[in-house]
Amino acid sequence: MDTGYEKVLSKVPAVTLGFWIIKIAATTLGETGGDTLSMTMNFGYLESSAIFIAVLAAFVWLQIIAKKFHPFLYWATIIASTTAGTTMADFADRSLGIGYTGGSTVLLLCVLGVLALWYRSEGTVSVDTVNTPKVEAFYWATITFSQTLGTALGDWMADTSGLGYLGGALVFLAALGVVAFFYYRTPISRVLLFWAAFILTRPLGATVGDFLDKPLNQGGLNLSRPIASAVIAAFILACLLLIPQRPGEHPSASTASA
Repeated sequence: MDTGYEKVLSKVPAVTLGFWIIKIAATTLGETGGDTLSMTMNFGYLESSAIFIAVLAAFVWLQIIAKKFHPFLYWATIIASTTAGTTMADFADRSLGIGYTGGSTVLLLCVLGVLALWYRSEGTVSVDTVNTPKVEAFYWATITFSQTLGTALGDWMADTSGLGYLGGALVFLAALGVVAFFYYRTPISRVLLFWAAFILTRPLGATVGDFLDKPLNQGGLNLSRPIASAVIAAFILACLLLIPQRPGEHPSASTASA
């Protein structure tokens, strides 16, 4: 029976448990990788941000010109966005002197602003509709701002709440548990819950990354940032090879008559 609809594949992955595992690992890598360049290699926040933004722009361009979903290209772009988010948030919070609260507020407004423009243009902000250059531009702008916001939130929680990096990670993990409860037990918009979870995974990864590489006297494990980054990158690669990756899909009006 012809329902009048056909499935249109997205250029981003379907949201599965594997997606969230890789996303959290990617955000952790973004923290350790960003800190490796800006702190360990002493490039500074501004110079590191410029480098990562250039890399991100190149990957986003490759994503947009690609004809279909490519797992390795997609996750490379995510990692580029989260490393850029790390150094941009640190530059805003520390170099510009607006602090964690000021930086988080500005970035939250940026995320909400892009989502509002996206919704006004397309009538939805669902990731399953990411299959045109215009929607991809909205998607990656939202991703980048949300990654930067997540870094600022992670630093704010760890450094100003007194909970430390591990305590901050547990708070964000609990918050993700609440989002999961709402997903399975309530009729709250799945799109809204997706973006809430997406943003929360970033400060979770940021606090875990800081817990791994910060000095012992600051509540971290004092692991080498480059080594920690290499181990996390190897874990992500293993996940990409072992966890099935498929594009998301959404119904689109069919031109076929009933």
